[in-house]
Amino acid sequence: MDAVDRKILAILQEEGRLTLTELAERVQLSASPCHRRLRALERDGTISAYRAVVDPAALGLNFEALVFVTMRQEDRETLLGFEDAVTRIPNVLLAQRLFGDPDYLLRIVTADLAAYQRLEDDVLSALPGGAAAELDARDEAGGQ
Repeated sequence: MDAVDRKILAILQEEGRLTLTELAERVQLSASPCHRRLRALERDGTISAYRAVVDPAALGLNFEALVFVTMRQEDRETLLGFEDAVTRIPNVLLAQRLFGDPDYLLRIVTADLAAYQRLEDDVLSALPGGAAAELDARDEAGGQ
């Protein structure tokens, strides 16, 4: 990987919807060599996917909560069950394992505090092996 490849990656991370022509202009290459480099970066796994970043507020998800989870059980089966269950909750934007106490950090979005409370009561409290330890919630519309 050389400086041109790194520049392609940097530009695409900021503006992933550039056309090939625009990208080539930005890295000062013609379209064909830029296209070859881009395909090589995709083929070797350096570029693994393209995504759209969606604004939760545009979907009416104005409440964000950071939830720290401490596991009651930490055996492999329980951890894998917990992680599998969390990936099935559409409101969870991020689930990160923290090696220590607490065990996980979840970033969750809902319409409002009442919707979060329902999610916690009905879904989060039933996750395998976990107990929500702390909550740092922010109402993205303006308050706490």
